[in-house]
This record gives sequence, C-alpha cells and structure tokens, in this order.
Amino acid sequence: MEPLTATAGLLVLLCLTFPCRGAERTKNRGLRQKDVEYVDKCTEGPTGKLNCTRHTAESQSAQYTMYSSCLQGPQGMTGRDGNPGVNGIPGTPGVPGRDGAKGEKGECVSEIFEEPWRPNYKQCAWNSLNYGIDLGKITECTFTKLRSDSALRVLFSGSLRLKCKTACCQRWYFTFNGAECSGPLPIESIIYLDQGSPELNSTINIHRTTSVEGLCEGVRAGLVDVAIWVGTCGDYPRGDASTGWNSVSRMIIEELPK
Repeated sequence: MEPLTATAGLLVLLCLTFPCRGAERTKNRGLRQKDVEYVDKCTEGPTGKLNCTRHTAESQSAQYTMYSSCLQGPQGMTGRDGNPGVNGIPGTPGVPGRDGAKGEKGECVSEIFEEPWRPNYKQCAWNSLNYGIDLGKITECTFTKLRSDSALRVLFSGSLRLKCKTACCQRWYFTFNGAECSGPLPIESIIYLDQGSPELNSTINIHRTTSVEGLCEGVRAGLVDVAIWVGTCGDYPRGDASTGWNSVSRMIIEELPK
C-alpha cells in the first residue's frame, strides 16, 4: 500500500506543476504578441542618439491603407481604329441557276460583201466656145456610170451673157441622155434683164463667168450623155444669149455614193 500511495502522490505533483508552466507559457506568448502590436520607429538625431517612436499595428494598418488606395481618374480618350483586317477565305461557288426561257426564232440574214467605193469622175473642157445660140444644146460630155444606186454631181463653169432691148430671160440647164433631171428636180441657172431705159439697153453687153451645178439621182448605170443647153424662161421673151466667150469653159461629172 505504501508504494502505491507514493506513486499517486507523485502524479498529483506532476499535474499541478505542468499546468502552471503551460499557463506561464501562454502568458508569455500573449505578452510577446502585445509587444509585436507596438512597432518602434527610430531615427538618428544630430548628437547620434536614436529617437524612437512607437506606433501600434492598427495605426500602421490605417496608414498603409491610406497610401495603398488610389482615387479613380477621368476616362481616357477613345483609341484610334485599328488596321483593316486581311481578306477572308473565298466562299464556295453557288448552285448553278436555272435555264432561262427559250428565245424567239431569229431571222436569217445573208451578208453581202460589196467592193470598196472607188472615185469615178471626168472633166471635159473647151477653150473659147463662143457659142451664140439662143435655143438648143451647147455642148456635151460622155460619162460611164458604174452603179445604178449612185448619184451624179455635175458642174458647168463658163462665161454667160444675155442682151436685149426689152425685158428678157434665158435659162441654162443640164440633160442626162436627152432628159432633164427628175431626181429630185432639174439642174438649172437663169439670167433675167429688165427693160430699163431704151437708150442704154442697146449698149448693155456684159459677159460673166457663171456656174450651173447640182446632184441628180436615178440615172442608170452605163454610158450617160451629159449636156448643157440654153432655152427660155417659161413665158418670158428670149434675148440674145452667148456662152463661153473668149474664155475656158468646163464640165465636171462625178459619181457619188448615196
């Protein structure tokens, strides 16, 4: 019994001893934590002595929060547009469309190849015709017409004169194979003289170079006798006519495409 009693007493002593040391440790840990809450800030003075200021952890935390938090500034300017992007990959071909409606039947046209147009002209000239007839054919020039669908341009240039004591009129005109032009109208030129004073009419004798010119259509292809004639002007009396006095007279014939 005695050894057992001694052992029990030893255990009680140990239990009483170790809790006290744990409490002391807990108290020392609390003091150290409390000391940590105070931070010393020391600066060296002029004499070399340290000046220390103790700040609590809470004041340090507030000071850190004040310097670490920033106010939001104003909104920045809108940035520039970026560069255009590259072209994308071509798409796949679409589905072929449906056939259209059937068209109307066309007309058959036979193509005609014609020879290129070649100039065709002729000139006949006379020196000093001095033809003094008042009615009839003065002179003529034969021309070869190549096409029936072409036109003839004719020109007579020469000296013409009309003299009379009373009012008179004379007419110079072209004929083609003996007939005047009908496509569209005759080709002509007239000279008319009024009565004037009797004492001066007998002395008027003026010769002037005059032209008779025009186009005639509807003349058949082949040889064509082109002539210049002189005649009267309807119901007006005729006078003393003269053609080609003391000068060159000429007739020009030219075939032109229509």
